[in-house]
Order: sequence, then structure tokens, then C-alpha cells
Amino acid sequence: MCMTCCEAIEKGVVAINPCLCGAPETQAAMHRIEADISRRQFMGGSAAVIGMFAGFGLAPRELRAQSPGRPMVLTNLRFFDGVTLAMQTGRDIVIEGGHITALPATGAGPQDADIIDCGGRSVTPGLIDCHWHATLVSVTQLAALTQDIAFVHLVAGQEAGATLMRGFTTVRDTGGPVFGLKMAIDRGVVSGPRIFPSGAMISQTSGHGDFRLLNTLPRMPGNAPDYTEATGVAAIADGADEVLRRTREQLMRGASQIKIMAGGGVTSLYDPLDTAQFLQEEMEAAVRAAADWGTYVCSHVYTPEGIQRALRAGVKSIEHGQLADLETVRMMREEGAWWSIQPFLQDEDSNPRSDPVQQQKAEEVARGTVRAFEMGRSEGVSMAFGTDILMNPGGSQSQGRQLAKLTRFMPPLEALSMATGRAGDLLALSGPRDPYQGRLGIIAEGAHADILVWDGDPENDLDFLGDPGANLRLVMKGGRIFKEQLA
Repeated sequence: MCMTCCEAIEKGVVAINPCLCGAPETQAAMHRIEADISRRQFMGGSAAVIGMFAGFGLAPRELRAQSPGRPMVLTNLRFFDGVTLAMQTGRDIVIEGGHITALPATGAGPQDADIIDCGGRSVTPGLIDCHWHATLVSVTQLAALTQDIAFVHLVAGQEAGATLMRGFTTVRDTGGPVFGLKMAIDRGVVSGPRIFPSGAMISQTSGHGDFRLLNTLPRMPGNAPDYTEATGVAAIADGADEVLRRTREQLMRGASQIKIMAGGGVTSLYDPLDTAQFLQEEMEAAVRAAADWGTYVCSHVYTPEGIQRALRAGVKSIEHGQLADLETVRMMREEGAWWSIQPFLQDEDSNPRSDPVQQQKAEEVARGTVRAFEMGRSEGVSMAFGTDILMNPGGSQSQGRQLAKLTRFMPPLEALSMATGRAGDLLALSGPRDPYQGRLGIIAEGAHADILVWDGDPENDLDFLGDPGANLRLVMKGGRIFKEQLA
């Protein structure tokens, strides 16, 4: 402020105005700052943002993209297309604009192209995990329920990059505050898989998504949401009207599908595994709200009663279901529902369970797993692969190994199709809420160019999936290469 103005104020000629936002000098300074910010953004803002995240190990690791105006051609390969249960040869894969545009005979594709020689290796579509919790996979249960949510998100960002490096180019997130992570990945701030988000898991009071401690009961109308609700991990709803509200909130946030809890679970302490959760009319409210947005509801549930109630309500994807009986499995097939199933075998890769109640429930589920896979296959239910690695730091490294375990129940390429072509068909149920609008999990004209190159033969076994660091030679997502070790 000039001296003349100061003297005028001291003499009372001019009133003191503590806010100088509208002063010409202030406005001129702001214009200079805005211009400088714009210039800096243009010159290197993106690099600055990426550099900031690099300090946390979250910087995108994309190696290169397709040359402008030139297609990319993968050649000298054997490939599994995600659907046909045989390896195919004698073709190249042409990629333009992030999509597969042609599968010509070897050497018959465009000549003016970036050529990638796969060295005779096996090529598969990017893998899909249909039951993943991107923000909850690599933190302990205590951390997930008590720590600063910023810490949880930073761990999730780091884990997202590791997930992509294991070859999982897409995940269906079945519960958790994942919308910000999805946005960061899609905008290139961090590297990671495509995410189909459910948002908060919708649970009844005392249900599998109710992680409150007993000393917080009873909940009164004026009580604030607990930590898991406030951070978007879960949403507790009782009655059709409340379920409708919570479902619509997740759709508003950008959910591609809705996740509800229709039965007891292993992780939670206070809901026995055999309990049926949500009345049918409550589940119907979620289904109707999702249908109004052109999408569907998936449901955590294990037991016959809970599964059948969910199917009658219109649920289209049963998550887990290891305790189903034959009648229930046949009902799944007749209703055209998907069975999103995991190899819960109570082995070295299982989620850690320190509480005896959790351990007993996990053992019961494991006993039903083998029979569930056998019934699902024999009855012709549409089945897709998921892991549900949850609150298990370090456990995510078993993601590919868990897919390989499916060869205990079926031939290797059939197992691989559960994490590629079949999984892509399940994701397509999101219809207009599909965030990526395109075919996933297959190598075919028009599909997203999510492609992996492996040392290993998926016709014989899938053991190589368990060590992606050694066996995964190329990772491509949307035509962009994030790993290349083909030499």
C-alpha cells in the first residue's frame, strides 16, 4: 500500500479496509500469478505432480506408448484369446489407438509399424480379478479400521502399481473407498489396473459390513457415522428406504455396480456364517435402484438360504457361495446369475485370522470350496475368478498363484478363461456404467489392448503366473507398455 494511502487512513479521511481483494494492485498481482501458474502447468505441471508421487513410490511406470500415427504389431507369438480353449498360432496382433484392430496372418499386417517380437512366447489377455479390494488389500484390519485414511490411500496407490506388474490389468473392486484411486490411475497420476468400483459395501446393522465395536451400541438417530462409514468402507442401512438411499449414494459417486452383504462372513466377528442378512424387500430396493442406472447388484453370501433370497431379489452376481447346495447351484444357473468364486482353501495364502471365531468360519468355508467348484462346473453355472485378498499385507503377491490353483478343479486354459474372457463378460453387466466402454479380457478385434507376454505354456499349467517377476515379460494396458523384458 502506498504512503499517501496510509497517511489518509491515519487521518481518518479513508476508512480502513482489511480486505484488499478488489484493489487494482491485488488484481494485477493475481493475474500475474495465474499467468505464471498456467505457464508452469503447460511446461511441466504434470511432471511436477508425478515427481511428487514418486517420493511415495507411486509414479507411473509406463515405458512407452504407441508412436503417433503408427500402429503397433506384436509378432512371433502363440496366443490365448480368452475364449477359445486352445493356443493359437500364425497370427500377429495389431494395435492402434489403445485397441486391437486386427489379427492378420503373421507378416501380413501393416509394414509401417512399431514391431514387437515376442520371441515365440505365450500371449494372453490382461488378467481380471473380479473380487478385489484395492484400498483394503495391503493394510491390516486394525489399520483399515483406525488409521488416518490418507495412509490407507497411499498404501493402496503403491499396491495398485504392483497389481498391474502382476499382470492384472483390470479389477472389480467389491467394496471400499476406491473412487479417488481409480481417478488417479485413469488420469495417469499413478499406475495401476482399470477399476470397476462398487464404493461402500452396503450392510444391515449386525451384518458383514458392520465393523463397529460393541461398546458403540446402541446407535441413536443423532449419532455420527463411525469411521468405516465416514471413510466410505461400508454403509449401514436398515429398511428398504435406507438401502435405497445408500445405493443411490454409491451410484452418485460413480459405482459401476453395487455390493450388498446378504449373509455372514469370515472377517467380521459378530455375524455368524449361517445368518441370512437383509430382507428380500431390502435387497430388491438395491436391485431396483441399480437397474434404474443400467447396472446390477453383486452380493457377498455363503449359505443356500442367503443365496436363494438374493437371487429372488434379482442379484446378478453371487460373491463366494462356497456353502451352496445343489438346489441353490441349479437356481443360480436358471436365473442366469454369475458365480464369482475364490479358491478359499485355508492354506498358506489365506487371509490371516487370529481370532478363533474367524478361524472356525474360515475352515468351514474351505471345506465347501472344492465341492462348490465341482458343482458349478458340472451344472454349467457362469463362473468368474476372484481372490478377495483382504487386510493382508504382503498377501497380494499370491494373486497369480491363486489363479493357478484353479487347475486343481479344471484344465489350465479353462481356469485362465475365468480370469479373462469370462471375467470380461461379468464386467459387461455394468452396461452404461462401465467406466471403460469396451471389451475386456479377450484378444479380438475391437477389444482394449490389454496384453501380457509370458514365459510359460498355459496349455500345460499355470504355475508361471505365481512368479510374474521372472515370467511376465511384457505388460500392456490400453496399448501402453508398462513393462518390457523381451530381449
